[in-house]
Amino acid sequence: MKGKSTAGHLSALLTIIIWGTTFISTKILLADFQPVEILFFRFVIGLLALLVVYRRRLKGTNRQQELTFAIAGLCGICLYYLLENIALTYTMASNVGVIISVAPFFTAILSHLFLKEEKPHAGFFVGFAVAMVGIALISFNGSKLELNPTGDLLALLAALIWACYSVLTKKISSYGCHTILTTRRVFCYGTLFMLPPLFLFDFKPDLTRFGNPVYLFNILFLGLGASALCFVTWNFAVKALGAVKTSVYIYMVPVITVVTSIGVLHEKITALAAGGTVLTLAGLFLSESKLLLRKEAKQNGLEK
Repeated sequence: MKGKSTAGHLSALLTIIIWGTTFISTKILLADFQPVEILFFRFVIGLLALLVVYRRRLKGTNRQQELTFAIAGLCGICLYYLLENIALTYTMASNVGVIISVAPFFTAILSHLFLKEEKPHAGFFVGFAVAMVGIALISFNGSKLELNPTGDLLALLAALIWACYSVLTKKISSYGCHTILTTRRVFCYGTLFMLPPLFLFDFKPDLTRFGNPVYLFNILFLGLGASALCFVTWNFAVKALGAVKTSVYIYMVPVITVVTSIGVLHEKITALAAGGTVLTLAGLFLSESKLLLRKEAKQNGLEK
């Protein structure tokens, strides 16, 4: 059990490290691609990769399970990314970064309502508050806080949608199926749901653009790493740790972004960003430590 928990934490950490660096690849591709094009190409590549890596078929599912897969694909693959990208067209990226980071809070609430085994202590919410202060310091470092109701509400809705996806993933993990197979099925539904929006946005199926090695490398990184690999590792982490404990790793995304900016873009870290990084990590520790202490106490029979 302890080994599975450790593997879950490592999987969540690996996922967040990769997701925290995807902004560089996305920024490069946005020079010649629409946001919806990047999303579609990366998830198609991810789906094909999962088909190649694990060729067995998912069998024996019933109608209720297929519905769960479909809703998970709609939430985690289609709606979340579309809402996030649309929000970025209305409001500042710093606003979106902070608002998206409230996803663990929504996950805790939904898990409490729908997953009876996950009831986080008050320490989780203390950690959430500390982490949000840190994330705000990182995101608004050197910029003004400018509220935009449309964009900010869309970002908030995206955070809620991701929380729904996390809870659905925990539900799917109870089916006892291979993680790659369930992830692939979710990808299938998510890609299908993504087709209608392609006609609403300026989608161009021009593959010649990938003749540029830089574009090809970055779309492969997004498709194979950030999509195929990371969704499998994230779903495994949710299966091993639960939706709430896994979701708090989302706090680390701005921290990874700061570290990547220093190492890759050679940006200088400011006092605000450094302080925000410390607070964010402290919030993550507080949220996780309280949950771990509670779990240990329960296993030792100290908690009824």
